[in-house]
Amino acid sequence: MIIVMLGNIGTGKGTQGKLIMKNYNIPYISTGDIFRENIKNNTELGLKVKSILNDGKLVNDELVNQIVFDKIKNLDSFVIDGYPRTIYQAEKFENFVNNLNRKLDIVFSIIVSEENIIKRLTGRRICPECGKIYNIYFDKPEKDEICNFDGEKLIQREDDKIEIVKKRIEEFKENTEPVIEYYRNKNILYEIDGEKEIFEVFNDIKRVIDDYIKK
Repeated sequence: MIIVMLGNIGTGKGTQGKLIMKNYNIPYISTGDIFRENIKNNTELGLKVKSILNDGKLVNDELVNQIVFDKIKNLDSFVIDGYPRTIYQAEKFENFVNNLNRKLDIVFSIIVSEENIIKRLTGRRICPECGKIYNIYFDKPEKDEICNFDGEKLIQREDDKIEIVKKRIEEFKENTEPVIEYYRNKNILYEIDGEKEIFEVFNDIKRVIDDYIKK
């Protein structure tokens, strides 16, 4: 089974993708995780990606496709988070999967209001030591800007700053909303209300997957 998780930044599609991975025992792929790992290790790819993300731009289609195809070429089933982001990526992805004698089964689009997306992202703070994530609106640390566990001062990622968040929201509207329509026209798109609690959202997703498996 091949599942795609789409949604604007901050909609929780990565969280839901990981829950699908755990519940159905299929690999989870995130281009964001791949990029962050390379950034952390200061690889050539990481330096390129860091520069692009800090400018609030998206990594180019060819580079993303190359990374994704290398990851999925030997997988029969997987859930992928935040890809494809453009019609070009969607078409190349479909061709690649079909050439492997597989097919894309389900596409989820997670819906969250723009106001909540901005709060989720600009309010996000991360502990540089343990990696614990907080939010100054929804999940504050006990002491302002200080990690509860190790006393480290929390940091805000460059791509969580308001100017970049707004730019990425607009990028999504321009590039990825047409992808949602592309999959809607193929009758494999399921829209999910991402404003609910995490496990309520997952229950909605699980119902769709379980119904699909039964068919």
